[in-house]
Formats: sequence, structure tokens, C-alpha cells
Amino acid sequence: MDFTGETNEQDAHKNYEDPLSFTNRIDLTELQEGIHKIRQELSKVIVGQQGMIDMLITALLAKGHVLIEGVPGVAKTITAKLLAKSLKVDFGRIQFTPDLMPSDILGTSIFDMKKTEFEFKKGPVFTNMLLIDEINRAPAKTQAALFEVMEERQITMDGTKYSLDAPFMVLATQNPIEQEGTYRLPEAQLDRFLFKINVDYPNLDEEVEIIAREHDLKETKKVDKINSFLSKEQITKYQNLVNDIIVEPHLLRYIAQIIINTRSNQFLYIGASPRASIAILKASKAYAAMNGRDFVTPEDIKQVAVPVLQHRIIVTPEREMEGVTSKQIINQIIQTIEIPR
Repeated sequence: MDFTGETNEQDAHKNYEDPLSFTNRIDLTELQEGIHKIRQELSKVIVGQQGMIDMLITALLAKGHVLIEGVPGVAKTITAKLLAKSLKVDFGRIQFTPDLMPSDILGTSIFDMKKTEFEFKKGPVFTNMLLIDEINRAPAKTQAALFEVMEERQITMDGTKYSLDAPFMVLATQNPIEQEGTYRLPEAQLDRFLFKINVDYPNLDEEVEIIAREHDLKETKKVDKINSFLSKEQITKYQNLVNDIIVEPHLLRYIAQIIINTRSNQFLYIGASPRASIAILKASKAYAAMNGRDFVTPEDIKQVAVPVLQHRIIVTPEREMEGVTSKQIINQIIQTIEIPR
């Protein structure tokens, strides 16, 4: 593939990166202050990983779910717990295991002897922020139980619909290297995650800082260092503000070009669906709002493209054996498309 568009990318960056060069038509001051508080709270415990934190906040604003992938010990679970602690929302956690049943997630109908009728007992999915730890340890039938709730924010049990309170967000973790006792996530399940975030190892300075902070903690729990700020109503308000972020028609076409190119790419066995187009649109609007702009730029789209697409496309077996990753292919596709002005 030809790597083009570098000059255009630099020009676009110069044109759009300064948030002080324009006046917002949508007041994002309160939203930015709220996001700044969340970042401050998480930075009390989490060292580095700024990219992961930004994508988690972006997903929250975009009403999306996140799959966090990384080797054990890189703060996947604790980051999800701390994000929930920084918000004034209900939090639930499910540890996925091979024997977990759908009713363990959704709930079940129990016969009430006094009323002589069945009563639905809600499962742990009825919360605002749900952490699913080691999501790939449950079999397909349990994964399928999440399809409806992740897409429609509701479950249907015995012919009755039960809606979940807003906001609702699923944060799931998985270990990419361990195969024993794990199950590959169905494609339909992966497609319901707005982002897949890969968590890398910290560098030397970050590793030293992690050790030093752990030494200073003594008997204090990490979660106890985090204060709660944003209420459910505030989060919903910010999510509605994101819907009003401006996207020019030529940027809609830019998103479509990226998606269409994944479907015709010779290195890909399966390309991205229209749901991926919508995901990039929503995520880029949220990312723009988080950075204080009421309009989307090409840089916003490029920033969210990899976490949106890398779990939705499948590399051909030949290229996969050569070590080619979906992230590399997405970046190549982006570089071959002319940046709109």
C-alpha cells in the first residue's frame, strides 16, 4: 500500500488542534470541567495509560461499551473500577467463569408461594456501569445473553421487557495470551463493543512510579483515594450534548471511505459493517467534545478509528501468519485516503 497524505495530515493538525482559535456554538464548559475532574481522580492511582483513560471517557460520552485487552497485571480491572468510583453511579461486577449461566447475569423468575405467581429477580446486569472480568471465560450461550442488553439497553424475560436505567455501560476485560479455559468471543458480541483497547506494558519511569505509589499506599485501598463527582443526570446531559456536535458532510464521506476500504482490502477476510461507520461517527463526536470542540475534525476520526475497527475486521490467515495486525492495516488504509479539508 502507498503511504500518502502525510503533508495533508500535518496541515490538518495545524488547522484544527488549537481549541482557542474559535468560539463554540455549543457550551461545553461544564462537560470539560467534569472530564478534567475524572482525569485528575484516575491519575491519583493510574500511572500513564492516558490513551486508555481518554478512550474510556470517550466511550462513556458516546454511550458505548469497551473491551479492554492486555496481559495480567496492567491495571485493566482496577482502571474500570476506579472510573466507576469517580462517577456517582451504580456499579456491578461479574466474574465470568466457564460454568456461568445466562440467568446469573440477567436474573430469573422465581415462584412466590404467597402471591402464587412468578416474580422476576433482577440480575447484576441491572446497574449503570457493569464490569465483566475475564469475559472470554464464559461459553457462547452466556455471551449471547448480553446481545440484547448491550445493543438495546433492555432485556426480555418471559415475554416481558425490562429497561435499564441510563447511563448504562459495559467494561469488559480479557487476557489475549491465555487459551486454556477460554472461549473466543462471537463476532456479534465483539461488534457490540464501541472500542477495543489494547493495554501495553509501562515504560521504565512509569514502572518506578507504580512501585513508589504502591509503597506509599501502606494499608490504604486504591479505590479509597478516588472521589465521586459526576451524577447520573450530569452524565446523561453530557451524552446528549455530544449528539449536537457538528459533523460536516465531507467528514461523513471520509468515515464512509475508511469503512468501504476495509471491505475491499486484500489483506482482510472480513471488513467493517455499517455499525462501524456509526461507531466512528459517535466516537469522533465524543472525542471532539472531550477536547472542547463543538465540531469534528479529521484528526478526531483518525484518533478513534483503530479502537473502533480493530476488533471488527478479520485479517486473512496468510497475512496473520506473517504477523500483520489489524491495527497496521487500519493505519495503512487511513494513510491512503486523502484527508478532507
